[in-house]
Amino acid sequence: MKKKILAVCLAAAACVLLSTTIQTKSMQRNMAQKVLRFHVLANSDSREDQALKLKVRDQVGTLMAEKLKDADSLEESERIVKANLNLIENCAADVISAEGYAYPVSAALENCTFPEKTYGTYTFPGGVYEALRVVIGSGEGHNWWCVMYPNLCFANSMYEVDAGSGEKLREVLDPQEYASVLQKGNYQVRFKLLDLLNQVLE
Repeated sequence: MKKKILAVCLAAAACVLLSTTIQTKSMQRNMAQKVLRFHVLANSDSREDQALKLKVRDQVGTLMAEKLKDADSLEESERIVKANLNLIENCAADVISAEGYAYPVSAALENCTFPEKTYGTYTFPGGVYEALRVVIGSGEGHNWWCVMYPNLCFANSMYEVDAGSGEKLREVLDPQEYASVLQKGNYQVRFKLLDLLNQVLE
């Protein structure tokens, strides 16, 4: 009897997870049409290259915080970024040179694949997003991500999301999307299913 119940539970769990996965992917594609990400790739995983990546991130972040401070739409943010790609490259190159390196650097606005990522209380699903992508050297090191529009990168610090930024995100996303990014992915659903299976097996 337990085996039959377990089989039913596993089938139900598979259906729920499949449905949740499809819903999450659909929501991610919709969200990707509303946000702009920021992506910085280090030359390598050496301690020095990773430290350089953070310095480039900080300087480019400071530059773009000023450029984007009055942007009130994704389209305007994209236009500003495109218009300043050379300036962004020069900013990054100046940091690299000042630190004693001769790495090439490139900046582009392009589609990038992101993993699931949390910024403060907001978790964005993994998938393809448009991003300002800054590549240092070979770009083979660990990289850094954030959300450039709505601005979750540059409020107060590069690591904190303030109330104003959160409110802007609420305005950009629809209610279901906003609620989803406030959750830690779909783990709550999975944990409940695991609890149910454990109860059956006890």
